Amino acid sequence: MRKAFLFLTIVAACIAGGCKHQETPQPANTNTPGTTPTPTPNPAPTPNPNPADTGICFKRDILPIFLSNCAMSGCHDAISRQDGFQFTDYNSIINKEFVPGNANGTELYEKITEDDNDKRMPPPPRPALTADQVTLIRRWINEGAKNTDCSSDCDTNNFKFSTAVKPITEQYCKGCHNSAAPSAGIALDSYDGVKTVALNGRMLGAIKHLAGYKPMPQGGSKLSDCQVRQVEKWIAGGALNN
Repeated sequence: MRKAFLFLTIVAACIAGGCKHQETPQPANTNTPGTTPTPTPNPAPTPNPNPADTGICFKRDILPIFLSNCAMSGCHDAISRQDGFQFTDYNSIINKEFVPGNANGTELYEKITEDDNDKRMPPPPRPALTADQVTLIRRWINEGAKNTDCSSDCDTNNFKFSTAVKPITEQYCKGCHNSAAPSAGIALDSYDGVKTVALNGRMLGAIKHLAGYKPMPQGGSKLSDCQVRQVEKWIAGGALNN
């Protein structure tokens, strides 16, 4: 009887005052009223060294083409200067019959795009420049043939064969040291060829300009300290095809 009386008393109290349920606390709003919440910043994009995205750089993209394919002994180095042309640095490249802003009016461009093998440069048996190389040179001339330097783009933490060493050999070495015309019997247009000179010490000796080795790239400036370090670290890691 007493329990029934207590139950009725509680029911009556709820009817009179209204029962209240405890609400689940909501997280506090830390944003100032009337303002837009600050979004979480996205990570910075990875730099892309592709000339199509970053712009053409003479020292990085153009000069190596001429050093590797043109500025060799008997052709257009500082000593031979065949037909009066020298292609060892910016000033010598743009010195003769060169029209900045007009590739079609520049004799150099005419020579590298010549259909007649007896007239084209580089001459056979050396391979012609690739379509990508020709496109780069054309664009560089048409954009004003500026003397730009992008050496700060180099990263010594990048020393894989595919991303560091191979691009260096393709830019600075393959024009002279290829399977079609292997200067000094050295072909650097394949991994096996590069690995051979890497492990026998000739590659580092040449690019570091050590006594007893022929300085490379031939006829041009020494590779940057960063590029030399990339090659050095790759060799120290076993000269892997990575």
